Amino acid sequence: MDVLWDSDGDLSVREVHERLDVERDLAYTTVMTVLDRLAKKKVVSRARDGRAWRYSAVGSREEMTAASMRTTLETLDSSDRKAAMLHFIGGASEQEIADLQALLEANSRKSGG
Repeated sequence: MDVLWDSDGDLSVREVHERLDVERDLAYTTVMTVLDRLAKKKVVSRARDGRAWRYSAVGSREEMTAASMRTTLETLDSSDRKAAMLHFIGGASEQEIADLQALLEANSRKSGG
């Protein structure tokens, strides 16, 4: 996903493989399989380009992280959700807490609360 997020546009399997090959020793078919699975999960989009597919992320890192967090929280009942958020906040740094407070205040002003 980092390769797709860091690109200026969509990439072929070969282009993704070449960028990953610098960091890891992965088989071309492994990259192709992972991209195909991500497309089936609708995490990446793909479009035909001749005989090849070109892939791009459907959302930014931030959007996809937020969606993942939301999905996880939605699987919990109310008390478990509160406990999970408390554990999350309990592990947060002072800067993360300050950022969260500022965001909550801004959201409250925006929604008129």
